[in-house]
Amino acid sequence: MTLLELTPDDLALATWADLEPWYLALNAEPLDHDAVTDWLTRWSHLESCLTEAASLALIAYTCDTGDSEKEKAQLRFTSQIMPLAEEQGVRLAQRLVETGWTSPDMAVPLIRFRTAIRLFREANVPIFAELEEHSSAYQRITGSMTAEWEGTRRPLPMLAPLLQDPDQGVRERAWRAFIAPYQAQQEAMSGVFDTMHALRQKAARQAGFANFRDYTFEAKGRVDYTPADCVKFHDAVAATVVPAVGRMMELRRKRLGYERLRPWDLAVDPWGEVPLRPYEGETALAATAVGVFARVDPELGRWFQTMIDERLLDLGSREGKAPGGYCDTLHHRGRPFIFMNAAGVMEDVTTLLHEAGHSFHALASHDWPLIWQRHPSSESAELASMSMELMAAPHLGPPAGFLTEPDLVRARLAHLEDVLLSLTHIASVDAFQTWIYTAPEGANREARDAAWLRLRERFEIGVDWSGLGPERVARWYRQLHIFLYPFYYIEYGIAQLGALQVWRNTRQDPVGAARAYRSFLALGATRPLPELYREAGAALIFDQARMADLVAMVEQEFEDLARLVPEVAPR
Repeated sequence: MTLLELTPDDLALATWADLEPWYLALNAEPLDHDAVTDWLTRWSHLESCLTEAASLALIAYTCDTGDSEKEKAQLRFTSQIMPLAEEQGVRLAQRLVETGWTSPDMAVPLIRFRTAIRLFREANVPIFAELEEHSSAYQRITGSMTAEWEGTRRPLPMLAPLLQDPDQGVRERAWRAFIAPYQAQQEAMSGVFDTMHALRQKAARQAGFANFRDYTFEAKGRVDYTPADCVKFHDAVAATVVPAVGRMMELRRKRLGYERLRPWDLAVDPWGEVPLRPYEGETALAATAVGVFARVDPELGRWFQTMIDERLLDLGSREGKAPGGYCDTLHHRGRPFIFMNAAGVMEDVTTLLHEAGHSFHALASHDWPLIWQRHPSSESAELASMSMELMAAPHLGPPAGFLTEPDLVRARLAHLEDVLLSLTHIASVDAFQTWIYTAPEGANREARDAAWLRLRERFEIGVDWSGLGPERVARWYRQLHIFLYPFYYIEYGIAQLGALQVWRNTRQDPVGAARAYRSFLALGATRPLPELYREAGAALIFDQARMADLVAMVEQEFEDLARLVPEVAPR
């Protein structure tokens, strides 16, 4: 078999001993300018097959975390194969860089290659392999969590409808039931994180950095913004978004007729008596979404129908399924896969819009011949997903969407509230991770919990948490990014501000904005981040002035929509 005949199926049961010869053969080949293109094609094919095989193992495991064989297969890739493949990839990148070969459409990947070469330390290979094992342990803990409700055990996502119940007592019981498993497992998760924290700091020091935050900025290729810019982002959110959220929370309190808002009052709809139930069953969720995407742009509708036809969706919640949602790219076949935990609530629709944005990015960029040209940075990937949430929002109503016209108004009010709430949450999570890896006390679990509470006090206002300190602490243990994908969170904030700019363009010229969006998607990873944002019609924003303009736009739209909803009697 030649390398170009290799398929992901050939690697499903592979060990590193099966894969290493392919890398060694590429490394042994003579390489000059004339040979680079063919050599890169074969290396890219190997990476596409390997990453797809690894993705399929991940999908199988997260869809069924109780299956020990699926867990072993996933761990074989993440802890035994991928770290060694990364090591060989750095050696191949070194050979490419040494040739002096360049190409305009590979300029950004070449920067990434040089960064990987600079950061690579052989001593860190087993550290990152061990970290994957602890990541799997965290997923095993959270994937097995259930809550008892009226005599039955339920997966935690299935409590989502109860958190929207008009009865405050039901909501409180559901909220406490949802939090309880995280509190019960907090000691175990603290132990997992203690080990991960120590390993990450050690890897950073071995690579020549003072801490894991500084290492991560380099490793993630964050050349277009700095840690100081992130602090500026935190401060701008505190100055502009937090007061706006406070005003929204006060309006929510008045609409509900309460003296104070409690944490279990944040998911209930203050704009209507009956919670929104936009679909019945995951089949209807996917089928209705096709029409929504087609109204944004016909090509997007066709793409999503392809995903349905090819069974590239697992949307429903069930016991043993890992929490959360994601979109993974199967690079060999050029297809994305969407994983979710839908429970019949409006938030499921928003999640699907978000993950579909990622999937459209994968489909639009697959025409690039090399895997590194297709794989965007996180800031670019999240711009695709968050823009889709806002671009699709007006199309969720009649004639063929999920909602009636009055319910669409309610859904858009909830979404706009969530946009601003998400920015405050993003700022607190990023500030928390910064503290964890730069403060000496970050290794201490009690100090971490205390730091989380301090940051939530800064960024989370309008909600009464009295008597709920332990429950408030548990929130960060639910944030899987902190465990599995450290420092993957500021990207959401950068992208949310970019998406608001795309939405502003959509309101003025929907056809032109959709065209710009697809043009941005098609560029993949072939241009620097600021240029990609410009293609989509946006800019990177960290400063208070421009952030304030976008917040004002959201608040104005929120106020305009709120006027369309009749007053309701206090509950």
